[in-house]
Amino acid sequence: MKEKVINFFERVNPFFDKLGNNAYLKTISGAMMGTLGPIIIGSIAVLLAVLSANVPFLANFSDLYTKLNTITIGSMALYVVVLMAYHLVRQLDPKEDAISPAIIALLNFLIITPLGTTTDDAAAIPTTWLSAQGVFSAMIVGLVSARLFLAIKRKGWTIKMPAGVPPMVTKVFEALLPTFIVGFLFIVVSYLFGLTSFGSMHQFVYTIIQSPLQGIGGSIWAVIIISLVQQFLWFFGIHGTNVVMPIVSALWLAMDVENLNAVAAGQTPPNIVGYAFFNIITWGGLALGLVILMLRAKSKQYREVAKVSIVPALFGITEPIIFGTPLVMNFRLAVPFITNNTIAIVIAYLLTQFGVVARFNGVQAIFGLPLGFHAAVESSISIILLQLFIQLILSPLLWYPWFKGLDNETYRNEQLAAQEAGEQAAE
Repeated sequence: MKEKVINFFERVNPFFDKLGNNAYLKTISGAMMGTLGPIIIGSIAVLLAVLSANVPFLANFSDLYTKLNTITIGSMALYVVVLMAYHLVRQLDPKEDAISPAIIALLNFLIITPLGTTTDDAAAIPTTWLSAQGVFSAMIVGLVSARLFLAIKRKGWTIKMPAGVPPMVTKVFEALLPTFIVGFLFIVVSYLFGLTSFGSMHQFVYTIIQSPLQGIGGSIWAVIIISLVQQFLWFFGIHGTNVVMPIVSALWLAMDVENLNAVAAGQTPPNIVGYAFFNIITWGGLALGLVILMLRAKSKQYREVAKVSIVPALFGITEPIIFGTPLVMNFRLAVPFITNNTIAIVIAYLLTQFGVVARFNGVQAIFGLPLGFHAAVESSISIILLQLFIQLILSPLLWYPWFKGLDNETYRNEQLAAQEAGEQAAE
């Protein structure tokens, strides 16, 4: 049975490798990760705004917090549309200028965004579609703009400049005709959506695509499935994170932004799960518990692995334990390796649902922070204690039944090997 499973995954491994290297998935992943800088800055601004209610000195800068929140979290879709176009061009044609299609994508996004007016009747761009609600529109506009730009360039529909013209000037003129063509298409799209009951492309995408997907992808059942699939792929040596995360990162980051906006408005975060929830709860793949057990293992092999792994594991870096044990293709430890993250997610969800643990505010945790500090960005002692409980108590308990038998067997083998070596030396 074991050999059949291994043979099956050896056959499908190329498919998952190809999926993980898909240009569109890598584009989505790269673009969403590229927004983390502005989101972290905006998150800090939200936290400072919340703290200012109890710290008079911080209250002096309330206008600054509002501004930072508006131009970062409140403008997330602007960053997404630029990064989507940029990364897709870099993936499909690395030699092509990626800046021009990124600017075209931003132009097209603004074209489909309805204008509003201020109280004194001045034209203004409402922030409604610049934040989390406009993320999926930004993704679509960025991807379509980049593909149309490349298609037009490959057709040769550009303004040719004579030899000797500086490359910077040449690139500008080469982008003029694609900008006009693609921009005109989005003007038509914007006009046609304006004739519908939705009123704009943004409203159509949010109603028909984004909102339903968030309802499905943001459910605890979806998170459980995603967690299991990710770890299942990791077990067979496939980079599960690269395969799964691009599919859900946009959904979860948008949900985190909704939480941040709610916190900034003094409201309770609407979403229990999200990207921050998943990363903090599954920190280090719960491998720290296995390292703790190995420190007191009978087997010298595992004690040595633990000595090398303990310091990195305290910072969420678990490659030494994953490949030193190893965990990949180790059927003796398959069950905890695949299911531990999911068990922790379910427990964390239930504790949050029943109010024992505070809801996550959506601040993105910074990779490399040590245990406890990694969860501190959520500004809740209950979330810090939750992470400590998961890593220091729950994780060792989940690994123990499976590791104990493996440790005893390895120890007996070491004793036999030592005995045989002694007998050979005596001869």
